[in-house]
Amino acid sequence: MLSNIHVNLGERSYEIHIGAGVLDQLGARCAEAGLKGKCLVITDENVGPLYAQRALLSLDAAGVFDAHLVVIPSGEESKSIELMEQLYSRCIRKGLDRKSFIVALGGGVIGDLSGFVAATYLRGIPFVQVPTSLLAMVDSSVGGKTGINLPEGKNLVGAFHQPQLVLADLETLQTLDDREYRAGLAEVVKYGIIYDDAFFSLLEENGSEILDVTNVDLLAKVVGRCCEIKADVVAQDEREGGLRAILNFGHTVGHAVEKVAGYGAVVHGEGVAIGSVFAARASVEQCNLSQTDCDRIEKIFSDLKLTVRAPKYKWTQLRSALSVDKKTVDGRPKFVLIPALGTASIGNEIPEPTLKKLWEEL
Repeated sequence: MLSNIHVNLGERSYEIHIGAGVLDQLGARCAEAGLKGKCLVITDENVGPLYAQRALLSLDAAGVFDAHLVVIPSGEESKSIELMEQLYSRCIRKGLDRKSFIVALGGGVIGDLSGFVAATYLRGIPFVQVPTSLLAMVDSSVGGKTGINLPEGKNLVGAFHQPQLVLADLETLQTLDDREYRAGLAEVVKYGIIYDDAFFSLLEENGSEILDVTNVDLLAKVVGRCCEIKADVVAQDEREGGLRAILNFGHTVGHAVEKVAGYGAVVHGEGVAIGSVFAARASVEQCNLSQTDCDRIEKIFSDLKLTVRAPKYKWTQLRSALSVDKKTVDGRPKFVLIPALGTASIGNEIPEPTLKKLWEEL
């Protein structure tokens, strides 16, 4: 099964191609998108040995590209100013100009970092997303958010820079670490929670099948629906001036857990699962979400083998991390909450005693 999704941003648009084997279409799709000339394929030490040569062969076969490869260390630590500077230097050494482009081949770290390099090198050159993790396919590769981390917090420096093209090859998920795959499912569930209760029900009904990474037809449907939802949200609010903020459901506390744990100790999707259950419980208190639906949210994460509690992290630690989160204004964290499955509200403030109580009861 192959899904093609059109992202329309007014004067700009791009295609998302989802299916088995689409990596081998990279060169042809880039040419169709009007790209040409020199390009830098950025990947990491885990993904490079598996898929870099396929990407380079596909680009070479198109006959209009001069492609170069750079392999960087894997892990969240690579989303740093130091790595970004090294990539700028590599772009210069390889002679990339304003008509050149970058290919991000990997998970969310590669996509975020490569996209930010593309957004800022020569004041912006095109880039192509080739996500190889479930998390990147359904979230970070779509919508144009790019960035790097600072010691004080995640993604505090970045830019909105839309890709020219997204190619999500579902076969790459079969070489993904099981923990990373399950973590990606947290973002999948998020879309049902905030936007589509029927999709949430589909995920509930097919939990064991979704855990089977070889079920390509089901994955095409699931990944495709996630991309459709995100594309619809981004088309209405490209730069997070309003509606797009609903995509941060579960991320306020989730990012804090990642920060307190130390980047990499708790991967992003694991933090989102914990933060989503926290937000669901907050929604019961603040938005009259039914306890039944709150319990359904906790159960689906558990059924997908995701941890929903992190008692070893104290609220005082998390509250300190929240103070430098992008969603915090005047020291007060803002939360996405849900009055019902499939709907979301943004900009919610929760009293400090309630925050502490909710965490300690989680």
